[in-house]
Amino acid sequence: MTTATTEAKPRPRPTTLVTPRPPRMRPRRRGYALTVRALGPLLLLAVWWIASATGLLTKDVLASPAEVLDAVGELWGNGQLSDALATSLTRSGLGLVIGLVVGLTLGVVTGFTRLGDELLDSSLQTLRTIPFLSLVPLFMVWFGINETAKVLLIAVATTFPMYVSTYGGVRNADRKLVEAMRSFGMGRLAVVREVVLPGALPSLLAGLRLSMTLSVIALIAAEEINATAGIGYLMAQAQSYARTDILAVCILVYGLLGLTADAAVRLLERALMPWRRATQGATR
Repeated sequence: MTTATTEAKPRPRPTTLVTPRPPRMRPRRRGYALTVRALGPLLLLAVWWIASATGLLTKDVLASPAEVLDAVGELWGNGQLSDALATSLTRSGLGLVIGLVVGLTLGVVTGFTRLGDELLDSSLQTLRTIPFLSLVPLFMVWFGINETAKVLLIAVATTFPMYVSTYGGVRNADRKLVEAMRSFGMGRLAVVREVVLPGALPSLLAGLRLSMTLSVIALIAAEEINATAGIGYLMAQAQSYARTDILAVCILVYGLLGLTADAAVRLLERALMPWRRATQGATR
């Protein structure tokens, strides 16, 4: 019995080295990113305008862009829009500040100390899973229908995104660097301020972005609690009189608030982390 054996042929070795070709980066023109970002909203506006002009979208369903602009002029002229905007921004701002401070403090305590992690994290993670909208009836019982309930609802909604982001960023801090600073006699507060928080800056800004977005969402829910002023009150009044133009104005105001909050965080990222501009300012 004979067996045939085959040997694998050796791969030919390259005779010359291949010159590496790194991807070429060409700088983007100024305003290019802004133009691309504006294409989507402009397209939606064009579709809205065409649908209203051709009669596909009637006034009882949604007012036309021209009617919405007229409503903006009307509300701004009589002072209703400016007063409502000031009231809503005050509510959202106070709740956001409280939520950010509480979330940042709890995140540092649980992320930097073992006792804080063991004592608080499990309870906070449990509370985080509770939808903040389910707290509206309870807050009305506890605090009534005044401003306290509205501000605290926004604070609760914005606390947990900041807490989770801070906790993760602090836990991922360079432990060797922390121990080195401690060995040189730096106290805990100084280590947190000089080492841990700067290292967790990307996570902190991500939490800030989520919290600011949720502050607008929570504002909408908070202003449903028998509000007598604010954008939510303006929407309730417009709903009673079937004013779809004013309803559209209020919806657009909420959207612009969220867009402004996101843009503010982006500017803050550029100021605090300028090294990211190198990758954002060029494309392949």
